[in-house]
Amino acid sequence: MSSQINTGILLSHALDGIGYKLLELPPELLALLESENPPVLTLESSSNSAILKNGTQSWGLRQKNTSNALMILESSEPTTSASSPTLEVGLKAIATVHDTIEPVSEAAGKPAPVARGKWHEKFARGR
Repeated sequence: MSSQINTGILLSHALDGIGYKLLELPPELLALLESENPPVLTLESSSNSAILKNGTQSWGLRQKNTSNALMILESSEPTTSASSPTLEVGLKAIATVHDTIEPVSEAAGKPAPVARGKWHEKFARGR
């Protein structure tokens, strides 16, 4: 049996107040952004969603709720406590993301359909 005491990693919850959103990129948009000459993207509003544009291509931004939340972690400053003279390194959970933004390719000039009747979209507006 080991004589070392494993205290684990200290995890604290310290929200930073920033509203994070996770953007899920489709393969064609990712390829554009990783190319030798990445394009300039613009963000415009429409009657039912935001639209990400690059010249003739456009993507409507849709919110998708996820059943598994994503926690964004940041390393915390090493500290010492009175009970433990050694340095304690830990993590801070600075945010929890419950939904993602998904760009959906749209035909030029054709607005995206309005999503109706999905319970998670109705309740996600308050987040």
